[in-house]
Amino acid sequence: MDQKRELSSIDLGALVTELNRYAGAKVDKAYLYDDDLLRLKLRDFDRGRVELMIEVGEVKRAHVADPENVADAPGRPPNFAKMLRNRMSGADFAGVEQYEFDRILTFEFEREDENTTLVAELFGQGNVAALDETGEVVGALQTVRLKSRTVAPGSQYEYPASRLNPLDVSLGGFKRNMRESDSDVVRTLATQLNLGGLYAEEVCTRAGVEKETPIDEVTDDQLRALHDALERIGERLRSGDVDPRVYEEELDGESDEDRDPRVVDVTPFPLSEHEGLPSVGFDSFNAAVDEYFHRLEGEDADAGEAPADASASRPDFEEEIAKQERIIEQQKGAIEGFEEQAEAERERAELLYARYDLVDEVLSTVQEAREDEVPWDEIAETLDAGAERGIPAAEAVVDVDGGEGTVTVELDAEGDDGGTTRIELDASAGVEVNADRLYQEAKRIEGKKEGAMEAIESTRRELEAVKERKAEWEAKEAADDGDGNGADDEDGDEDEEYETDWLSRSSIPIRSPDDWFERFRWFRTSTGYLVIGGRNADQNEELVKKYMGKHDRFFHTQAHGGPVTLLKAAGPSESADPVDFSEETLREAAQFAVSYSSDWKDGRGAGDAYMVEPDQVSKTPESGEYIEKGSFVIRGDRTYFEDVPCRVAVGVQCEPVTRAIGGPPSAIVDRAATSVTLEPGMYAQNDAAMMVYRELKERFADTSFVRKVASADQLQEFLPPGGSDIVD
Repeated sequence: MDQKRELSSIDLGALVTELNRYAGAKVDKAYLYDDDLLRLKLRDFDRGRVELMIEVGEVKRAHVADPENVADAPGRPPNFAKMLRNRMSGADFAGVEQYEFDRILTFEFEREDENTTLVAELFGQGNVAALDETGEVVGALQTVRLKSRTVAPGSQYEYPASRLNPLDVSLGGFKRNMRESDSDVVRTLATQLNLGGLYAEEVCTRAGVEKETPIDEVTDDQLRALHDALERIGERLRSGDVDPRVYEEELDGESDEDRDPRVVDVTPFPLSEHEGLPSVGFDSFNAAVDEYFHRLEGEDADAGEAPADASASRPDFEEEIAKQERIIEQQKGAIEGFEEQAEAERERAELLYARYDLVDEVLSTVQEAREDEVPWDEIAETLDAGAERGIPAAEAVVDVDGGEGTVTVELDAEGDDGGTTRIELDASAGVEVNADRLYQEAKRIEGKKEGAMEAIESTRRELEAVKERKAEWEAKEAADDGDGNGADDEDGDEDEEYETDWLSRSSIPIRSPDDWFERFRWFRTSTGYLVIGGRNADQNEELVKKYMGKHDRFFHTQAHGGPVTLLKAAGPSESADPVDFSEETLREAAQFAVSYSSDWKDGRGAGDAYMVEPDQVSKTPESGEYIEKGSFVIRGDRTYFEDVPCRVAVGVQCEPVTRAIGGPPSAIVDRAATSVTLEPGMYAQNDAAMMVYRELKERFADTSFVRKVASADQLQEFLPPGGSDIVD
């Protein structure tokens, strides 16, 4: 049977009486383990050291633990633990209550200067909130912002909606609630009466009523018997008449000599439903709960140990080495290209000065005409007529663009080769300003060259790291073969590709990346192309002005409030050629744009996006219009992607680097060692990030790995703004 991981409402009712026996103990310190286990160290005059444990993760419990069962204090305390230490050190534990019949315990602590209430929510996603004397939230493990209630610093704490207490309900109220159901007896007790599955079955057994009896067939006598059974359980809890049991179960196929039985449940009194299971009795229910969860933690740790050959699968080092070498060659080519571009810009600036008089005449002619409000079309016609008459300044003009306010001239280059150079000029500025703009562009390109050189060094370091891992692996394989434990050559498996089972490895090496695009939203498509998006208006502007290449694709959503999304043909330090992107790649970029837009924030399950070429994107509005920061004018035909699902996957990448990644599921699932998929839902962004963090952390045998490379804060960077739910 499944092992119990959460205390029930009945369990908490039994614990409250025993926990109140520790009233008067003074708080010494607060500790927080793994973001979901709170430990309060107290000192009691009679009992000495008291360890109060409150866990609200996958396991949900609250009890006093034997000091021998408490792990060493963690490292530097997080902010929540610091806040509790400041408020509660030296405070007296004044008592604890269960909120109605819910899985909520309210602990009271009193100190001369201020009192503190700790509310432990042992249901759903779990939470612990610290309240001041007015009931205002001072801090919480998780911020909750739902339509029904809010738990956030600065707000009044709100309990969940009241639930029926089956242990206090009158016979008339019990019958009324039961008769309103259209299900059978046990399901009605479990859901309508809030007993949960196990105790609903227990009540049926004690009352002698068949569990699956339809409600419309149950008699009044049977309902009375069920109510009597409930009353007896309630009276036993209120009087503290407990006979605690920890139930065990032998593992299939294993004898007592092979392995100890595993724990499966802990109850405040013996249950008829567990009659066939061996059990261990305890003097107090608190002691039984402590023993149960201590053993459960040990069994979980044993189950999570990596098998001896968990890391024996061989990554494809050769492919990764070849990939890094290709990137380095591309980066070298890009550096050469940057050098040529920068030199060309400087030569154009110098050519403006060399032909200063002619260029100045062109600019002065256009500026004087504009001052006289001559239309751009007439200016172009006048220059064409001047060229026909052989006027040198007019002959040099090859284009007039009134929309952009520019004039393009074609100037003879210096030297004997007889070549010409075209230069686009800002018609409203002078020769010096236009030349300075070209010099600044040369400097900007040289800056890209420096970035490319840094990127080469980063890639070289990554290449060396791959080579080192390859050498280590081959050395280990050679040692294993020498011991007779290597692969069997006769099997013919030497050329087979393997994948490392990262989830089972007991230790995963950290290889942190340092990529230029990580401050933006980003992901790599399933075909390997980089997609980047802006997080705000400033980044939208930066992406278009600084990072949009002529062979990239620009994506945006039909809905207002979407990020600029670029599908990159190459990185800023790589030379780019025209790319024929696959339909799969384009749709992934479109899904990225939709998922991080207002479509998600507004709770829509899908949205529409469009794609254009970079030269269709402009910051110049139509006459009389205004463009907000981070917005752009799109001209020309668009390619539309309709009904694109709002979904993202967030996961942990282990090879070739270790980090959190997120984006369209089709691009993330295969690249990540493990991932979680989300859709628009009810949980605030930070709460959803914590849910994902806990889920991912539980999947790795190396329990510290996710905390190092994919903390809740790091994962939140990949979650869309607005509410989210995890997709089953």
